[in-house]
Amino acid sequence: MPASAKRKTIHDVARQARVSIKTVSRVINEEPNVTAGTRRRVLGAVAALRYHPSLSARSLAGRRSRLIALVYDNPSANYIVPVQNGAIARCRDEGFRLFVQPCDSKAPDFVNEVIALVDQARVDGLVLTAPVSESRKLIRELDRRKVPFVQIAPNDLHHPAPYTFMDDEGAAREMTEYLIDLGHRRIGFIKGHPDHHATGVRLRGYRGALERNGIRFCVGLTQPGAFNFDSGAAAARRLMTLRDPPTAIFASNDDMAAGVLMVAHELSISIPARLSVAGFDDTYIATATWPRLTTVHQPMFELAFTATDLLFKVLKKGHAPKSVRLQHRLVRRESTGTAPTRNSQDNSRRDP
Repeated sequence: MPASAKRKTIHDVARQARVSIKTVSRVINEEPNVTAGTRRRVLGAVAALRYHPSLSARSLAGRRSRLIALVYDNPSANYIVPVQNGAIARCRDEGFRLFVQPCDSKAPDFVNEVIALVDQARVDGLVLTAPVSESRKLIRELDRRKVPFVQIAPNDLHHPAPYTFMDDEGAAREMTEYLIDLGHRRIGFIKGHPDHHATGVRLRGYRGALERNGIRFCVGLTQPGAFNFDSGAAAARRLMTLRDPPTAIFASNDDMAAGVLMVAHELSISIPARLSVAGFDDTYIATATWPRLTTVHQPMFELAFTATDLLFKVLKKGHAPKSVRLQHRLVRRESTGTAPTRNSQDNSRRDP
């Protein structure tokens, strides 16, 4: 290989800029205590040599590993992929890498696993998604170790660590009211995983919409779920075999709503003529099904992008910026329609 084609190193940059390797590392890491002239000289050498710093070179000064970890425990790839992409996009802007760590937040060694990640990978900070962001034990340990972190959709909004979130309760209420406006009175609801804070919050939004419209809440019209396709299908079978089945089913995420669609097809139930189906999140699966799902658009990419941005502000300024609430929106598609005429009478007082 010709000498000119060899990959340039931090030593080459230091030699051309006539500075030490440590100074090059400080400039690359955007650290203070470097004069403007020296910084210009180092950046000029970087550009001239077309040098792309390695992670080890970037961390040579001992302050930054240039690694951020995203820790998650979520069964839906349709949810976690846009979250990963959002965090990756913001890391790329800063010249950082993202380390993605799946985990079981209910496992006995869960906290030790995350701490081992911090110690072994020397990550500069953590982005915690729900339900990891809801673990008080983990939060206490990170606080004790002074590890910078941000949260996506935490259950404790009073902790000083910054976070991003959306109004899950308001979104669920809005979707339920939309179904009520279509004439539905018997609206089934499939809950999410019991360990997720969002599960209870979305159920509260559903109940609030019923109460606001004078519709009695029926326990039998709510079914347990786990934020996955199979639990949605199982819940749909229970709901559609009731003596008086619902004319609409609102599932707490799109994966479960897709399970409802499958069961409806199995039972030859026309959608939306006989049954309207709605989901939550607006993931890829919402437009990969037929009919396409009416759903709540949760800005997953933006939640992660913004959370990672907050983390970088913590790393640069040393204090927590304000948390950020992002807006949801209702997305109306072909899976919902007006309630069937035969069920247009008010059935709100009839229990399943």
